[in-house]
Amino acid sequence: MNLLEDAHALQGDLVRLRRTLHRHPETGLDLPRTQETVLAAIDGLGLEVTTGRGLSSVTAVLRGARPGPTVLLRGDMDALPVAERTGLDYASENGSMHACGHDLHTTMLAGSAQLLAQHRDRLAGNVVFMFQPGEEGFDGARHMVDEGVVTASGTPAEAAYALHVMSAGIPAGRFTTRGGPTMAASNVLTVTVHGEGGHGSMPHRAKDPIQVACEMVTALQAWITRTFDVFDPVVLSVGTFHAGTQQNVIPETAVFQATVRSFSPQAQARVKDGTVQVCEGIAAAYGVGVDAQFDELYPVTVNDHAEVDYVARTVAELHGEERFERMAQPLSGSEDFSRILDGVPGAMVVLGAAPAGADPDTSPNNHSPQAAFDDAVLADGAALYARLAADRLAA
Repeated sequence: MNLLEDAHALQGDLVRLRRTLHRHPETGLDLPRTQETVLAAIDGLGLEVTTGRGLSSVTAVLRGARPGPTVLLRGDMDALPVAERTGLDYASENGSMHACGHDLHTTMLAGSAQLLAQHRDRLAGNVVFMFQPGEEGFDGARHMVDEGVVTASGTPAEAAYALHVMSAGIPAGRFTTRGGPTMAASNVLTVTVHGEGGHGSMPHRAKDPIQVACEMVTALQAWITRTFDVFDPVVLSVGTFHAGTQQNVIPETAVFQATVRSFSPQAQARVKDGTVQVCEGIAAAYGVGVDAQFDELYPVTVNDHAEVDYVARTVAELHGEERFERMAQPLSGSEDFSRILDGVPGAMVVLGAAPAGADPDTSPNNHSPQAAFDDAVLADGAALYARLAADRLAA
């Protein structure tokens, strides 16, 4: 079967599907319109389709002509609460945006379903197509795991693969990944400092929570640099800081939130306890109260080394050796595909999708309101999904 040739024959359909999804993005776990579009795209392929009970997921099982193992392919479907500023003629119409390329992932996965359905007579085993909502902070993969996506075919998946496009940082059309830790664990530190309000001209008659919270922010950065090995790094960035109502009033409380990224379970456990202790210690020194809460969102995304070697060979055979490179270091972004890889060997693969003519070193990055992605990668991504599954079953 020539999956690449078949995929390029579908390119026009893939572009139309992707642009439909892009024009009507939805966020979170509830994606009714997106789910409807996906169901229409895979209708008639002879798949066993189920939808989520607690979220707008779609799980579709393709059964080959002969029995065999199960491979899982995942594409996330949700968008971001970002107002699009690309100027594209198919730009979002509702105030949200597919600024992370999930519309491409969904399209490529639907394309792979069509490709593999055409060749089911040559498949020995099953393919589970995992169309997932809620990747952007809602842990949709965990919900789908809880609802049984890994065993949707009746037997546990033996391998799992996901593609993720990038609008910057990687040459267009280039595939890259690595074995071991590939994307960071994501956590949230929420700190509320409880002081005593008063007049700004008499701070000695109050207990200023802003000053204490500011000291916590700087102390956390210093603590991290003096606690963690630079080769097992931790990144902490404060993204919100809220306090006060007027310039001459010392408020009762100050609240800040930080994202915390790490690349090993050991570092994640240590940063969890340590950040809370730093905040509690500073609060005690100033005689104020503090509530410091560390919430674990996504674990480290860990690729299986053998599966990465398999991806590298498959990309080389399908697209040419020049289209693959080993990722030099992990990405500090996070992924809930880590939930799948916790129990199934597999790989998260990144695909460069910067627009034609754009410099990937300077083009707007994922999550930017100006992030744009090239439709030209759709057929190549769909073909890789399909080839990974087909060859893995044949093996």
